[in-house]
Amino acid sequence: MLFPLYDHNPHCRFPGVTILIILVNVVAMFWLGNLDTRNAALVVMHNGFVPERLSQLKNDQPVVVDVVEQPNLWEKNADPQKLSVKLPSSSAQVAGSLFTMMFLHGGWLHLAMNMWMLWVFGNNIEDRLGHLVYGIYYLLGGILASLTHWVMDPHSTMPVIGASGAVAAVLGGYAISYPTAKVRTLIFVLMVFIVDLPALLVLGVWFLMELASGLGVLNGLIDLPIAFWAHIGGFVAGIVLIPIFALGAPPPETDWKKETEESFKLDDIDR
Repeated sequence: MLFPLYDHNPHCRFPGVTILIILVNVVAMFWLGNLDTRNAALVVMHNGFVPERLSQLKNDQPVVVDVVEQPNLWEKNADPQKLSVKLPSSSAQVAGSLFTMMFLHGGWLHLAMNMWMLWVFGNNIEDRLGHLVYGIYYLLGGILASLTHWVMDPHSTMPVIGASGAVAAVLGGYAISYPTAKVRTLIFVLMVFIVDLPALLVLGVWFLMELASGLGVLNGLIDLPIAFWAHIGGFVAGIVLIPIFALGAPPPETDWKKETEESFKLDDIDR
């Protein structure tokens, strides 16, 4: 197991958008956690991404989503209750869920893992792209991640929540933008090691593990409520998008005029 602790890759710009994304996710988790189990489940069903809703857009057919409402641990003799909700398949609501699902999480551990990875790698991508372009890159990566999950399981009625797909896009962008950057990494293989490894190795291993898990799901070898293909799609989307978005974003401490002069500068020719 590999777990990135931090990277040795300084940045110039203040990572305001990264911090804002983390704060919004934390506030949303506090709000969701303070709801009773029934209302929390309803929020997840209405605002999580349900692939079948997207599949039913052309038919305009509602989708029935069933979840098991877990009882409060302190409530004696309580049994799990099945909760069914009929969700409309309107384009506005489905499109909205592609955004809202990125800011909801299934628990504090789920949130902490995503936000830690975003903090370690997101500040450098924000530094490279600039605040506005980075924000668009993050959201678009998350949407493409969810659409990948839909392509692989278009009739699933399980709501998908979490920033994992958007964060995976950031990881993909980092892997090709700073492949040799050193990442202080916790390695657990029978014993615990802490070493500095190239970012491409750390993130490449992470991607291969997700790919193996995704293939395991397709072949019926893994049955976990994790959208592995959203992670895979987000990572690939990040790799594809970063060079495109970087075209419109001068590196830190430069501007369009300086970048253009550097790109098209010709050496003086002695006559």
